[in-house]
Amino acid sequence: MNKTIRRTSVFVLLLVLALLGRATWVQAYGGKALADDSKNRRKTIAQYAQPLGNIVVAGSPVTGSKKTEGTDLEYRRTYTDGELYAAVTGYSSQAYGATQLEGIYSGVLDGTDDRLKTPLDAVTRKQQQPGTVVTTIDPDVQKAAYRALGDTKGAAVAVDPATGRILAMVSTPSYDPSEIAGTSDGDAWKALTTDEDKPLVNRALRQPLPPGSTFKLVVAAAALEDGLYGSVDTATKSPDPYTLPGTRTVLKNENASAPCENATIRTALRYSCNNVFAKMAADLGQDKVRAMAERFGFNDAELDVPVRAYASVYPSGMDKAQTALTGIGQFDVTATPLQMAMVSAAIANDGLLAAPHMVSEVVDSDGDALDSFEDGDSERIVSSSTAGQLRSAMRTVVDEGTGTNAAIDGAEVGGKTGTAQHGENNSKTPYAWFTSYAKGSDGKQVAVAVMIEDSGAARSEVSGNGLAAPVAQKMMTAALK
Repeated sequence: MNKTIRRTSVFVLLLVLALLGRATWVQAYGGKALADDSKNRRKTIAQYAQPLGNIVVAGSPVTGSKKTEGTDLEYRRTYTDGELYAAVTGYSSQAYGATQLEGIYSGVLDGTDDRLKTPLDAVTRKQQQPGTVVTTIDPDVQKAAYRALGDTKGAAVAVDPATGRILAMVSTPSYDPSEIAGTSDGDAWKALTTDEDKPLVNRALRQPLPPGSTFKLVVAAAALEDGLYGSVDTATKSPDPYTLPGTRTVLKNENASAPCENATIRTALRYSCNNVFAKMAADLGQDKVRAMAERFGFNDAELDVPVRAYASVYPSGMDKAQTALTGIGQFDVTATPLQMAMVSAAIANDGLLAAPHMVSEVVDSDGDALDSFEDGDSERIVSSSTAGQLRSAMRTVVDEGTGTNAAIDGAEVGGKTGTAQHGENNSKTPYAWFTSYAKGSDGKQVAVAVMIEDSGAARSEVSGNGLAAPVAQKMMTAALK
């Protein structure tokens, strides 16, 4: 064999070896990445090749599937009461992907999750029957929240304080996920994505806003735990009017005739005295207030329920005047309704915060658990004494103060109203907040937070008691039945 043929043979052999090496790499290491690539049409075909598994509320599916025609995607997602449960389910769209529980558990719901496969299935890549996602949502509480929010722009969350189970999660305006489930829903998608009211945004989890005076509960907890004041009935050192430290800015109270000068924490919560809590935050200092806020869940960038919530924020690097403003839930403090429900839940649960979750278990087609979420996985936030004192003061707010619209006959109800400034120099309609808890005579309990971003009401008519408390009252009533 001459030198030229020998060299050619070696070169061809190297090419064959390179080809075999590449093929081996693709099969052994790159196959899954290619299969999972969002641009891989075969993945979408497999996802919709059979009816999807369901998301279940109180034993009944709130999702379904129907056969399609004229497309290689054989089934499309359907929804029962889609607008009611959109903040829980999210959407599963053949064209636009999936969000919320639909997105997190897409592999379980379409049968491609590896946990559904036997060892043989893993080799043959056979697609299995889909699994089911079982939620903690109480349909009665969910419906009460959705109906009470009505045409407003807002959100509401209800939590069982003892277990952390999320009983309701609503964001309005809502949308029907069925309308964007197919491949030819471009007009509906455009309408949703260009709507200035942002119906696709889950306001309950993903739109932190200034919590206003509801944050005073966190400041009060910090003051009691720190020993700044011995009880909610100890007189504070709170001049009225109060000038923000280092400035000439005088902080006013909404009710000029309220007895806010040197008021106790109970009285200050009852009348929502800005001077008391601004001075309290300044006296404690930003580090102590932040530490308490973070114990309740603020600044947590990994709060998964299992959908990830945007972090509620207590800021840092402030001067004393800015720290004072955080004491009334302003400056750069932001919170989601979920976060403020967590504050009330911990207070209601004797100072223990149970991890919030809206899925109880994920099961395969035989009903065997793939994931389960324990109830009552709790962490102590404040002492039992502090929690008891705050509950007592919150009851005063509902019985005699700014939260009377939340009262329920025959039940123990405590709450805190909030009205948060919106826009430069408070130029826009304020946000209305209410966070609360309720306990029935049979031991049932619930914690709720409601945020009204915009109700269409005149500025003078916006208040936590007027707009948000009635929503909370209806939700709590439904939960205690």
